Amino acid sequence: MVSWLWTVLKSLLIVAVLGYLAIVAAMYFWQRSLLFPGATGEWMPNDAPWGEWVRIDTPDGERLAALHRPAQPGKPTLLLFPGNGDNIIHYSFLADVFAAEGLGLLAFSYRGYPGSSGSPSETGLLLDGLAAFDWLAAKKAGPIILLGRSLGSGVAVNTALERKVAALVLVSPYDSISAVAQQHYPYVPVKWLLKDSFRSNLRIARVDTPKLFLHGEIDGLIPLSSGERLFLLASEPKIFRVQHGRGHNDIWSAALITNVVAFTDALPAGNPTE
Repeated sequence: MVSWLWTVLKSLLIVAVLGYLAIVAAMYFWQRSLLFPGATGEWMPNDAPWGEWVRIDTPDGERLAALHRPAQPGKPTLLLFPGNGDNIIHYSFLADVFAAEGLGLLAFSYRGYPGSSGSPSETGLLLDGLAAFDWLAAKKAGPIILLGRSLGSGVAVNTALERKVAALVLVSPYDSISAVAQQHYPYVPVKWLLKDSFRSNLRIARVDTPKLFLHGEIDGLIPLSSGERLFLLASEPKIFRVQHGRGHNDIWSAALITNVVAFTDALPAGNPTE
């Protein structure tokens, strides 16, 4: 009887271990599909886009689709780094509010996302961010403010470190993708498996431009604590604004956009990109 029970227990243990390893293997091989869900490669046309379609070439030969609405003379342009499931044609609400304030907006599709060539990776997205900034800076149209949303916050932080920008606005930011993933999958050795860790926590202290952090109080995808950890690592000047009653996908509110506009209005005059 004892021998039979022990055999059953060993069999169950083997099945459990094999099942766990299968789950870990699947997460490893499909991780980029999970991290970049908007990278369908399908073009999503819009009969009335909110800006002019432009093409941005990257240093490694990819071509990015982007929408651009210029700022009024002397006013800043916000360079939008979208979230991982975003399509840039859906940001007309933001472009319209900014335009009413004289602000410009440039939003681009990461490589592999609708309208852009290539396949997404951390290395690739960081190159995309620099290429988008350089394209905008070449127009010499005024100060450039980086606006990073969710996944895009890590790309924005890297761009702010590598380029001279007027300011940095981070919406639903994280300290690192690896830390957030570990919170969601506590029983998986995430740091050993993750290909794209987006370590904003290793970069933010060296970004000396003015910074605005905006985070939903009840964000279930990127917890408020993750944004707070990044804020604590950031150098001055910096501001943190909690969006009460807001989560991750409903973060865009009139109050949040008002915070962004007020922040841009309070920046010192001049164009640090020149």
